[in-house]
Amino acid sequence: MLKNLCQKMFGRSLWVFHANSGGCNGCDIEVLNVLTPYYDVERFGIKLVGSPRHADVMLCQGPAMRATARALRCAYEAMPAPKLVFAIGSCACGGGIWHDSYPVLGPVEKVIPVNFYIPGCPPRPEAIIYGVAVAVGLVDKKVAPVEFKQLELPIPLYHPSDLRGRDEMVVYEKMEKI
Repeated sequence: MLKNLCQKMFGRSLWVFHANSGGCNGCDIEVLNVLTPYYDVERFGIKLVGSPRHADVMLCQGPAMRATARALRCAYEAMPAPKLVFAIGSCACGGGIWHDSYPVLGPVEKVIPVNFYIPGCPPRPEAIIYGVAVAVGLVDKKVAPVEFKQLELPIPLYHPSDLRGRDEMVVYEKMEKI
């Protein structure tokens, strides 16, 4: 359902606005790497624009900072509807390593609503492309089945009748596992 809705809303191409609200710029470099001819995301119809007024998608990197929260909110409000927001990297998804420092408010979702999360520190360019492509329905989501199994640890069963003492050393002769 979401795939059909995104394909209707964002027909042929996505125009993205790149917003960095703070952080170490590791994710910023990876997003810029995605936009280079090496990865060529324009073949998927993804194009970088310089103004949020022309953008369909906002790519946010870095945690929400006190100094940049207002500017980030203004950029979000300047985007025309319908709009998507991607939080890219650990800092944008959860505050990162600076989550408890004074200038950091926390994840980007504390300032603007986030639709999709692409975690990593920093996420690889392939992960960013895959996350955006899955979100807008260009590719199918790949999920591997996961089986959970309780791990059984061997617990030795000792009985006093199995103790044999030699001088100061005590040895267990018979060892059974429960």
